[in-house]
Amino acid sequence: MVLDLNTKKIKKNAFRITKHRGKTAIRIRVPGGELPADIIPILYEVATKYGDGKLHITTRQGFEIAGIDFEDMEAVNKMINPVIKNLLVEEGVEGVEDGKGYPAAGTRNISSCIGNKVCPYANYNTTALARRIEKAVFPHDHHFKIATTGCPNDCIKAHMQDFGIIGTAKVEYDYSQCVGCEACVKNCKKRVTGALEMKNGKVVRDEKRCIGCGECALTCPTQAWSRNEKKYYRMVIMGRTGKKNPRVARTFLEWIDEETIVKVIKNTYSFVDDYIDRSLPKEHVGYIVDRMGYNIFKEYALKDVTLPEGAKVAEYIDFGGYKYEKDAFMVNP
Repeated sequence: MVLDLNTKKIKKNAFRITKHRGKTAIRIRVPGGELPADIIPILYEVATKYGDGKLHITTRQGFEIAGIDFEDMEAVNKMINPVIKNLLVEEGVEGVEDGKGYPAAGTRNISSCIGNKVCPYANYNTTALARRIEKAVFPHDHHFKIATTGCPNDCIKAHMQDFGIIGTAKVEYDYSQCVGCEACVKNCKKRVTGALEMKNGKVVRDEKRCIGCGECALTCPTQAWSRNEKKYYRMVIMGRTGKKNPRVARTFLEWIDEETIVKVIKNTYSFVDDYIDRSLPKEHVGYIVDRMGYNIFKEYALKDVTLPEGAKVAEYIDFGGYKYEKDAFMVNP
C-alpha cells in the first residue's frame, strides 16, 4: 500500500505518526483529568472497532487509541465527535460541529490532581481551573504544557510543565484560640518548611519560609489557624523533560488570582508568535525564553495584567537544569 500523507495535517488533527506502517493513533483530550463515565463506552467502541482494542492512559491524563488504519481516520473523527463536544469547553470551534475531529493538538491536554473535590490538602478545584484555561487557549498549535495542582505537595508534577499552577492558602491565626499544643509547629517542621515556631507560648510564622500549603489549619485541634476563603495561586514556569536541557520549573508569580493566570498564559502565546524559530518543526516555549531572555518574556507575560494586592513577581530567574556538554563527563577507558 502506497501512502501519500500530509503528516502536518494528521498531527494537527490529534493523530500520531507511529512506527507501524499504515497505522495511526488518536489522542483524546480530557481537560483536568475528569470525564463523565458515559464517555468510556464511546472510546471502547472506537478501540474495538477501529483500533487495537486497548485504551492507553497518557501521562497527561488523556487517552490514546492505537492501531487505527489511516483510511479510518474520518470515521473515527465522526465517532468521537460526542466526546469532543462533551469535553471541549469552547463551543463553536471550527471543525468540531461537522465531525472533523480535533482542530489542533499543539497545546497538550491540561492535567490536574484531583483537587479539593476530594483531597483535604488541596486549596481549590483544580479541574474547574483547568477547564477555564482550556477554554481560553484551545485550539492552538503552539506546544504548551500546563498543569494545575491543589497544593505545594504538587502531586501533578507542575514543576515539570511550561506553566504549573499551584494552589496556595493565606492562613489566618487567631491568637485567642491557640492553646500552645505545638501540633502545627511539629507538622510544619516534619512535613513542610519549618516556617512555624513557638515564642512565649504562641505560634509565630516566618512568611519568607511559608509556602502557603495550609496544613497548619488542618492540624490545629482548636481551629486557631484557618484558610482564607479567597483563592490564591503560585505560578511556576518553564520546567521540562527532554534530551537537551531538562530542568525543574521556577517560581514566576506568587499570591495571584485566576484572572492573572489566564491572562499571563494567553500573553505567552503572543510572545511565542513573535519569537518562535519557524525554521524548526516545533520549538518549545522554554527554549524561546532561554534564547530571548527572561526580561523580554516577562514584559510580554505581564502586558495589561493588573496584579492583585500582595502579588509577587520574580525579578530574575536562573532556570538551571543540566546540559550535555563536551568533557562534562569522564568516560572510562
